[in-house]
Amino acid sequence: MRLFDYTARKIIVTGHYGSGKTEFSISLAIKLAAQIKDKHNDKLAIVDLDIVNPYFRSREKRELLERKGICVYGSAYETEITAELPAIGATIRTPLEDKDCRVIIDTGGNDAGALILNQFTKYFTDDTIMLAVINANRPDTRTKSGALAHIRAIENTTGMQIDGIVNNTHMLHETTAEMVLMGHFLCAEVCDDIGKMLYCDCYPEQIVDPCDLSEIPHNLMPLGRYMRPSWLDK
Repeated sequence: MRLFDYTARKIIVTGHYGSGKTEFSISLAIKLAAQIKDKHNDKLAIVDLDIVNPYFRSREKRELLERKGICVYGSAYETEITAELPAIGATIRTPLEDKDCRVIIDTGGNDAGALILNQFTKYFTDDTIMLAVINANRPDTRTKSGALAHIRAIENTTGMQIDGIVNNTHMLHETTAEMVLMGHFLCAEVCDDIGKMLYCDCYPEQIVDPCDLSEIPHNLMPLGRYMRPSWLDK
């Protein structure tokens, strides 16, 4: 899979609370960084616009991302001591304005978290796609009608259109191939209903064997477990 070949320069990632959108954002950034590592003129950044939830934010993995050549923008503070404060640094405009920089924008959960995008609409007029991450194991997005309502709420709040859907149906370390497949068919149905593209189907590495997902024709994306503290699995 060559996601880098057909993604826009600015990739907005939205999703329901618990959908795994931040895990997807980080995994996507790392995958894209690996694909462009030999292209010295290409730059990659991740912008953390989540000011709603103080937990599981992409900027928590700044050190890991920067080691891989990914610039991280988000909090106005240099440390995470005051991370619960909804303070976004002015520097986040830097990658949005740099036409040589690929940018992943990780927003907060639901339409409330996506509301912050309205402050930056002038940057999203071209070369931008917005993705909605769907976890079919979440109560509000386990049905087609629920997923559609979620997507429409984000679109109504931001005034932007969702371009594609990411299937990230999981149950943390209890995820099975059957769950991923169930989410795939739900997301494919949603895409067919509203004319969106199914961007990719995610599965957790080291938990689900991709050979068990042969019913999914293309664009399988393995996800790391970067945002999951081990103590939560005990």
